[in-house]
Amino acid sequence: MPKAYWIAHVDVTDEEHYPEYLKAGAPVYEKYGARFVVRGGRNESMEGQLRSRHVVVEFKDYETAMAAYNSEEYQAAKALRNRFADSEFLIVEGFE
Repeated sequence: MPKAYWIAHVDVTDEEHYPEYLKAGAPVYEKYGARFVVRGGRNESMEGQLRSRHVVVEFKDYETAMAAYNSEEYQAAKALRNRFADSEFLIVEGFE
């Protein structure tokens, strides 16, 4: 069964409060066995327009990635992300 990934492209609009989102999301990552593959870091857009930060979070499978996103806990964290950042967010199944 292939792994699945959350992929987010983010521009933080409120640096002071954005850590509230990070703190709120932490229990979700632990509960669903998430592993950060990319979390910020140096990057350069080679083509097209991208956001300033990029995040890739790995889950054991697509169902787990969806359950984590749809969980009550992550929906509360997402509300904070939407207050403190502009972003695109997708869930994609990996390739075996």
